[in-house]
Amino acid sequence: MSQHKLFIRTIFVTTVAIFLGIGIYSSRTLSQTKTTQNNLQTSPHALVDQVWQILNTNYVDGSFNHQNWRAVRHQYLSHAYTSKKQAYTAIRKMVAKLGDRYTEFFDPQEFKALDGELSGSLTGIGVELTEDQKTKALTVVAPIKDSPAFVAGILPEDIIIQIDQKLTTGMTLQDAVKRIQGSVGTQIVIKIKRGSETHVFKLTRATIPINPVAYQAQDTSVGKIGYIQVPEFTETAPQEMLQAIESLEKQQVQGYILDLRSDPGGLLDSCLKMTSMWLKQGEIVSLVNRNQVKQHYDVSGSVLTNKPLVILVNQGSASASEILAGALQDAHRAKLIGTRTFGKGLVQSVEPLSDGSALKYTIARYYTPKGRDINHVGIVPDVKVDISVAQMKVLMQKHSFGTSADPQYNTALQSLTQSIHLVGVNKLGT
Repeated sequence: MSQHKLFIRTIFVTTVAIFLGIGIYSSRTLSQTKTTQNNLQTSPHALVDQVWQILNTNYVDGSFNHQNWRAVRHQYLSHAYTSKKQAYTAIRKMVAKLGDRYTEFFDPQEFKALDGELSGSLTGIGVELTEDQKTKALTVVAPIKDSPAFVAGILPEDIIIQIDQKLTTGMTLQDAVKRIQGSVGTQIVIKIKRGSETHVFKLTRATIPINPVAYQAQDTSVGKIGYIQVPEFTETAPQEMLQAIESLEKQQVQGYILDLRSDPGGLLDSCLKMTSMWLKQGEIVSLVNRNQVKQHYDVSGSVLTNKPLVILVNQGSASASEILAGALQDAHRAKLIGTRTFGKGLVQSVEPLSDGSALKYTIARYYTPKGRDINHVGIVPDVKVDISVAQMKVLMQKHSFGTSADPQYNTALQSLTQSIHLVGVNKLGT
């Protein structure tokens, strides 16, 4: 689908100067990265044209948000740029004309931070942000586990209304991220709105832990079950998932609960590999570009287990999480428990530019194996289980996700128990 890496995260992560991209961003994804950094002396004028050309050739919307894209090129190339900074400003304005929150430009410093995120190098407060489609409010998708935001008690769906005395009304997501980012050890004051209440948090920026796939065998009434948490789809996540399943299989678990709650996505390649560990055969996802050319991605490799599986999802499960969950739900391989997912049905490619900056742009829409378009819709779980704000806060503070104090986990365990019993009955009947 082009030589560039595909990225499927969705939101902006203020753990770094950049947005990781709930479904968002990384310089790594499906195929080989096309390195264009062969002319570090590219002029500002040429850099603007380079971005225009990439979008003109590959952007998913051939109408370019119903604009005359050639006229846009003329508009921005008619200026005389005397510095890279001027070019960067012009590029951001040009990209903004597309009206796509997932398509954006990163200067060299931002791209370096972005590139480091999926490699496990993050600094900031550790909160994933998105812009509400209707209200434009800066909304928390989820705090990253054990980050300053997580420890302080910032919750999903909190609305950030003030950053260091600066009101966020009219502030772009990119501006907000730049204000929140900063050096380790420095402080920031965030004011949020939660329902009818407001809360103020004084946070100290820190190195953010990128938690690997975590797992444990848990004793239940039907024997041991495997509980696996996937924080995000990083480069190392497939190997970590492989180790988790192999270890749990050796412990002879009877079934699995896969926790994708508040997982904002990540790399498409990692998602495909991890889905193949649970699904024996069939399609995982299909991508459709602006020319309506459809590319199918099927299961590859060998399935690691056919044992009963339940998946936990919530409003913070996005992009790669939705691809995995959607594929297994469509194939009737797993039952989904929790709340409706985020709803990001778009795929981005990140292309390094000639001066060390980068462009992330939407290159395709994706569909589940049954043809579902989940963009702005999300995936509806098979069993809906809500968690109140108060419950969420307690679970976060006490690190109680995946325990008997977790209502969604309890429902998942009940569902898994029933499936395990049914497998046992079927075995007896053969």
